[in-house]
Amino acid sequence: MFFLSGIHTDAGKTVTAAFLQMALNADYWKPIQAGDLAFGDTDRVRAWTGAAAERFHPVRHALRTPASPHYAARLDGVEIALTDFTLPATNGRSLIVEGAGGLLVPINERETVADLIVHFGLPVVLASRHYLGSINHTLLSIAYLRQRGIPLAGLIYSGGDSPETVRIIGEQTGVWPLAELPEWPEINRANLAEAVKTWGARVSKALVP
Repeated sequence: MFFLSGIHTDAGKTVTAAFLQMALNADYWKPIQAGDLAFGDTDRVRAWTGAAAERFHPVRHALRTPASPHYAARLDGVEIALTDFTLPATNGRSLIVEGAGGLLVPINERETVADLIVHFGLPVVLASRHYLGSINHTLLSIAYLRQRGIPLAGLIYSGGDSPETVRIIGEQTGVWPLAELPEWPEINRANLAEAVKTWGARVSKALVP
């Protein structure tokens, strides 16, 4: 089991989750969905992977507004608490828990996604993406995980190719990617399967006990 977080909101977490579900034959859980309730991240991963419905666990907090969970929850008249969340049973399968936004996104007035990760006691797979500023965001995310003592199980780049970004982050942190997913014109099962062929064995070796 591991928690999938990103270096920022559009870092490619959900695409990475779909890839990991196929690579690891894992279950998927999105504890907090803010906005897109008609077709959210759980729906996207299921559509992209074609995995059976029982491999997806119900969202705990489904919030109407696409915003930080603390604010979306306030607009819905609810308060999110860490005690709301219990990891679902998976019958021995691996579990991907996808977060909302990045590590320091607030889930209430006091706590962040990082606190939710600590609550679960899970290692993190960090999704990064190549864009101007992503080196800074990736280094900050890795540094914060280390500061909090949260294990980093792996780093996955999603979208495009930037060898220099991979190099400098690897040289400065010792963290090299488990996979580098391309920028697909369309996300579908066939493209994900090709990525699994390329990176699946490496990912499984790193993430599956």
